[in-house]
Amino acid sequence: MDRSRFVSLAVAAFGLVFVSFLLRGVTRLVAPYEVAVSAPVLFAAAALLAALVVLAVLDVTGIRRLG
Repeated sequence: MDRSRFVSLAVAAFGLVFVSFLLRGVTRLVAPYEVAVSAPVLFAAAALLAALVVLAVLDVTGIRRLG
């Protein structure tokens, strides 16, 4: 994975976080409080960010270079 791909995945992860907040707000307008439409999107963003942190740590330690 090269650095530009890493940066684009990081931007996509933060975009997913933003989309989850938008979904949460819109859902609050039309559905009850208990409906969690944005939860899967937020979990996907968290998983992507966790994977990117692992890749960054592997790059810093020299185990696997980003390229």
